Amino acid sequence: MIKKLIGRVFSGKMFGGRGKSRAHVIPFKEHGVVREQISACALSVTDTLQARGYAAFVVGGAVRDLLLKREPKDFDVATSATPEEVRGLFRRSRIIGRRFQIVHVMCGRETVEVSTFRASHDAAEGGDDIAKGKTDEHGRILRDNVFGNQEQDATRRDLSINALFYDPSTQQVHDYHGGVADLKKKRLRMIGDPVQRYREDPVRMLRAVRFAAALDFEIDPATRKPIRELADLLQNVPPARLFDEMLKLLLSGHAVETVKRLRKDGLHHGLLPLLDVILEQPLGERFVMLALKNTDARIRGEKGVSPAFLFATLLWHEVLAAWKSIEKGGTPAIPALYKAMDQVMQAQAEKLAIPRRYGGDMKDIWAMQPRFEQRSGRRPYRLLELPRFRAGYDFLLLRCESGEIDVELGEWWTQFQDANESTREQMLKADSGPAKKRRRRRKPRLPADAADAPEV
Repeated sequence: MIKKLIGRVFSGKMFGGRGKSRAHVIPFKEHGVVREQISACALSVTDTLQARGYAAFVVGGAVRDLLLKREPKDFDVATSATPEEVRGLFRRSRIIGRRFQIVHVMCGRETVEVSTFRASHDAAEGGDDIAKGKTDEHGRILRDNVFGNQEQDATRRDLSINALFYDPSTQQVHDYHGGVADLKKKRLRMIGDPVQRYREDPVRMLRAVRFAAALDFEIDPATRKPIRELADLLQNVPPARLFDEMLKLLLSGHAVETVKRLRKDGLHHGLLPLLDVILEQPLGERFVMLALKNTDARIRGEKGVSPAFLFATLLWHEVLAAWKSIEKGGTPAIPALYKAMDQVMQAQAEKLAIPRRYGGDMKDIWAMQPRFEQRSGRRPYRLLELPRFRAGYDFLLLRCESGEIDVELGEWWTQFQDANESTREQMLKADSGPAKKRRRRRKPRLPADAADAPEV
């Protein structure tokens, strides 16, 4: 028994085994990433694990960003310790996940994600993967929680630039799949057979496009070629996971470029219902792109953004089309709007699992839009008091900027909300006084083909 254990250790079969490795070890003098560039929490995690005899590395996006001279948003750690062993070393930690068990270690406000080295699922362990419940009929991995060593962990990662390991104790980078060379060439390359890797996890196609847009990299031809023909596999991804990936795409700070690349590679279909149709409508595309451009600017300026606001802009022209269609059936304007909102949200739920907390905010933003045209009496004051007035107002300005409605309405509300009481009273009198012809409520201008659009 002891001989067998010793043999496993020296053969490299144990977690983080020290047998012969295929890694290209890059010394500090070649890459220049110093230990002090790692966050204090990540250093504490790796130091503690290594002091207890475990292998521990900063891994993935943080290493990639440091090599690109960018500031990482967060730090992940990969280790030979099991989740239970990691949990036992850190008081403020918890094990999360089902498909992938990982540990969140908290240090003040910072959280470091710690994962155990993993190996790819092995079909040779008796029976096929489908029978064992490891994959579905399309090849998508359903269960993949097999522990392995560092080299196996590198191989099961998706892109070569994300399979880099940094050891804070030696300040060396371990590169198993030519990730550093790909960084220098500004190239995105899938590890292994791209077709098989996309079948195992279709979200990898979205990740490839997202990273290409965010880093301004080109996707390697062999990595890019299967994407369009395998795009339909995204329909097999659980809606909640697809929603999480969609948020990452749209809140990356490079949403405009990402959406362009999604359409170019045939991946915009299925992410949001009829998103491809929206982008093909002149008015709808301008509105969406303006929203994405503003979101990118806010993120790059380190300002807060609202996912609910962004999704409200993406679906607004679907709401407009449904609203017009329902009104044509004889339903009054406001009830028709609420019915349209419900229809669009229900259709959306079939493809993308938007959490209820976002859905409620989206409806509030949409419901405010006709109220901005009511500029008499106490109505403007009541609108100003709504909790999400600012979001509704920003949405109104986007509609003005896109050409959907007259800019005068947005300018009026810009002045009214910051004016003193005397000025507000004058504005209300000027807008609704007896000497002035009362304005008729102006219905939203629809895209050219929206009047004939079917109900959503």
